[in-house]
Amino acid sequence: MEYRPFGRTGLQVSAVGFGCWELGGQYGHYDEQEVIDAVRRALDLGVNCFDTAEGYGFGRSEELLARALGPRRKDVILVTKFGIYQQEGKWSRDSTRAQALAAIERSLKFLNTDYVDVYLIHWPDRATPFEEPIRALEEIVQSGKARFVGVSNFKAEEIATCMATRRVDVGQYGYHLFDRRMERDVFPYCLEQGIGVMAYGSLAHGLLTGTFTPQTTFAENDWRRNGRAFGLSLFTPENFPKNLAVVEELKTLAARRDKTVLDLALRWVLSNPVVSVALVGFRKPEEVDGMAGALGWSLSAEELAEIDAIFAKHGVDPAPPVWLE
Repeated sequence: MEYRPFGRTGLQVSAVGFGCWELGGQYGHYDEQEVIDAVRRALDLGVNCFDTAEGYGFGRSEELLARALGPRRKDVILVTKFGIYQQEGKWSRDSTRAQALAAIERSLKFLNTDYVDVYLIHWPDRATPFEEPIRALEEIVQSGKARFVGVSNFKAEEIATCMATRRVDVGQYGYHLFDRRMERDVFPYCLEQGIGVMAYGSLAHGLLTGTFTPQTTFAENDWRRNGRAFGLSLFTPENFPKNLAVVEELKTLAARRDKTVLDLALRWVLSNPVVSVALVGFRKPEEVDGMAGALGWSLSAEELAEIDAIFAKHGVDPAPPVWLE
């Protein structure tokens, strides 16, 4: 395993982290025992960062992760998030002080721990002045219930607003070969400020595993069935075929290095110096074993240029001028 500085926290974080969105049930069915085995396999291979959220199944992901970690919780960097809620089928945001202080208590209970290492605001609640949740996060740090705090999915100028109240230690953003929007403003700001960056969706939500075909369909309870999320339409009927064509050419490029497209995709994320940890949603132990091919090598400037040319050839813009919402 490779390890990297986690911004200015003083922590050393594994280059690959275990993302637990899938444990909340939004990616279709999974086997609980296989997930538990996957978490423990990741620990054995040196993964020390586990990312979950209250919004991932509203306690389901946190509780399952806690069971899987058991006494090894003390060996990991445990990250969770708050601030998104579902009512009558609709999502809403609430990062008021009252919600922040109540949410940390719920998460600590589900995670079976006295503290989390990193506590993040999941999405910006623009109905509440950012000063309020940031001050609440500082209260949580002072109470010993979180070591470090930060934001997820905030624009660069929104992070700067937060920084006027209290330092943002960590930021979490979608980043993969099909989504490079954060390179425009957010990542330069994070690099300048020494903010640790967690990249989620590193494999384009499964697209870059190389296992999808034109016949691939998604379960009713899999968000990808809708085709669109985070401002992108990766899985819609008009885009899915050309995105698969990109993946096929990336497979050929990767094979020249005796690598898989998964190896190449994850290595590409890690090639950006602003990234502290690339999150991957593992559901089985053998999937965890598959991350090894992404470690211990680098992409050349020529290969990076060739990757860009493949996207251009197929008319796929990985940095469209739209935000996540």
